Amino acid sequence: MSELKKAIDQISKDRGIDRDLLIDTLEEAVRSAVARKYGDTMDIEVTFNEGLGEIEVYQFKVVVDEVHDPVSEIPLEEAKTHDPNVQLDDEMGFKLKVEDLGRIAAQSAKQVIIQRMRDAEQEIIYEEYKDRVGEIASGIIQRRDRTGWIINLGRTEAILPKDEQIPRERYKRGDRVQAYIIDVLKESRGPQVVVSRSHPDYMIELFRREVPEVSDSTVKIMGVARDPGLRAKVAVMSRDRDVDPVGACVGIRGSRIQNVVQELKGERIDIVVWSPDIAMYAQHALSPAVITRITVDEEDETLEVVVPDDQLTLAIGRKGQNVKLASRLLGWRIDILTETRYAEANAGRAGMDQIASVAEMNPEAFYNAGFETLESIRIADDEALLAVPGLNERKIGDIRAAINMLAPMEAPEESETPEAAADEPEAPALGGEQE
Repeated sequence: MSELKKAIDQISKDRGIDRDLLIDTLEEAVRSAVARKYGDTMDIEVTFNEGLGEIEVYQFKVVVDEVHDPVSEIPLEEAKTHDPNVQLDDEMGFKLKVEDLGRIAAQSAKQVIIQRMRDAEQEIIYEEYKDRVGEIASGIIQRRDRTGWIINLGRTEAILPKDEQIPRERYKRGDRVQAYIIDVLKESRGPQVVVSRSHPDYMIELFRREVPEVSDSTVKIMGVARDPGLRAKVAVMSRDRDVDPVGACVGIRGSRIQNVVQELKGERIDIVVWSPDIAMYAQHALSPAVITRITVDEEDETLEVVVPDDQLTLAIGRKGQNVKLASRLLGWRIDILTETRYAEANAGRAGMDQIASVAEMNPEAFYNAGFETLESIRIADDEALLAVPGLNERKIGDIRAAINMLAPMEAPEESETPEAAADEPEAPALGGEQE
């Protein structure tokens, strides 16, 4: 076996590059070297002779009476010395000695081969990692640049961008780390693998690796909401009524979930049961808080949740974390009220309903005009009230009489003491995205 054939076989084996692709690259490199030395007008054919294990180059010339281009033409008399049967306009092939290409041409051929091999290897790496998007990759921290950490994956490098890192997580060169492949980009310098440790799907993959029931789809993860590095909520359901989805994910004595927590550097994980009933789902998602009442507004996808007064802080969570994650998990806005505030709001609404009834009007007319409480109506002058569609002076008189009758009922709210107000732990409602 020739040295060239051995080299092709070895490179193909070591680099995982298709042998035919290597041979095509080698032929193209030699063709480029010949063109560089003799010019583009030379008609040549380059082939790899498998039997001899070497590159063969043939130059073709047209048989003519009078030569105008010695590179591409040959006189009839000279052609007959090679083949007595040759005729005008025939093409004749002459074997060139590859070793006669010269040092510069050989160097050019070598550069083309190296570049083509690099391109072929990068294409192979791109195709390999493109199909691995959505998987977990493991590597070693190599260095840090302005965009994030560079991770050595073996055959290529990955970038862990700053916004895909877990906040407050620190690395140093040589640390082994694993992350979730979210994208593979084609760059001029080679494939760019982008990974994440804060992506919600990374947690799903970790559970799939740790929990056999998730891996075989007996337990399905319906949603994940993360505050990376701090807390997460994972909604699960079971396709088998005999399998407890929460118990399967937690494991005996918490062994399974603990492995996930350790990989995420202590991120607290709440496993909640998914439900097609949004109210029931919200009750699970807001755990460990106790829920008294849930009102569903499907049109605005908003939930009004009522909790005991002593459960407000627990329901909202530190810096609004519990309600924020629950809102992300459900994809709905969540407003939280204490029972006390809910009772006060309903009492006020009941009074407004009575006033609207006296005026023979819809309560929404007052709300739309900016009057949301009996007190706001009581202190308003007649001119402001006449701006409410449907009100006239007679109805305003009836309303004022009705408010005077209801005033004793409103007195406790108006005379609330500073001590009573201080008993409220926080604001009456928090949206799902508030801090």
